[in-house]
Amino acid sequence: MRLRHLGALLGFAAFCLGSAAYGAEASPEALRGELLQITQRLVDAIPLGDRTPWNALVTDDAVIIDEFGRIAHKADTVASLRPFPTGFSGSIELRDAHVRQYGDTALMQVEQYERETVFGQKLVVRYQTLLTFVRQSGAWKLAGYEDVTIPTAPPELHVDGLVASDYVGTYSYGPGRAWTVSDRDGVLSYTSHAGGTANVLHPIAKDVFMGSDDERNLLIFRRDRQGRIEALIERRKFNDLRLRREA
Repeated sequence: MRLRHLGALLGFAAFCLGSAAYGAEASPEALRGELLQITQRLVDAIPLGDRTPWNALVTDDAVIIDEFGRIAHKADTVASLRPFPTGFSGSIELRDAHVRQYGDTALMQVEQYERETVFGQKLVVRYQTLLTFVRQSGAWKLAGYEDVTIPTAPPELHVDGLVASDYVGTYSYGPGRAWTVSDRDGVLSYTSHAGGTANVLHPIAKDVFMGSDDERNLLIFRRDRQGRIEALIERRKFNDLRLRREA
């Protein structure tokens, strides 16, 4: 649905961000408006498969990294543009843009609020995006593009057969390191330390939940051969942190 090859020139962007300590001033509103206009033209071209803005407004050596960490360049990105197939549509609204200028280089941090329709089903995805622009022959062009998906609350699911008391207990992963799972009026939550903020466990399937914290990781409870919960797995960033249930 959305272009899968959007990213930023990371090393160059990091250099520019580091330069902020030397007193770079916020760019004027006119520059902010111009960069927003360029970016809007690029994202509006995606569902249409329109390659013209991407050929005109992107540097030939641009580096583009999408929300899954895949790296592409201008030629790859332009070649991938196709009109959305029948049944698919989408649009991107740019929100809360912040711009910094460093001579002939400018950075823009902006949220992309994407609305998608897939055969009548409505989806919303939010991205935090960092764009690097350079001025060439008096015109601003995109040299780097990186975005990450903003974790948001998933739709509520009703899962039959959940017994909240099955999960209540203490789960440890090291000396002095333990999570406490509690049941409050049928709503499960956990705290990672005494006095910590309670993170609600949203059910996805039996023994599988999603946390309500900023990362929205998966929490998977494992049972022994007798059907009793013996462990908790936090699946985060494609890795598993295992916690053993204490007696």
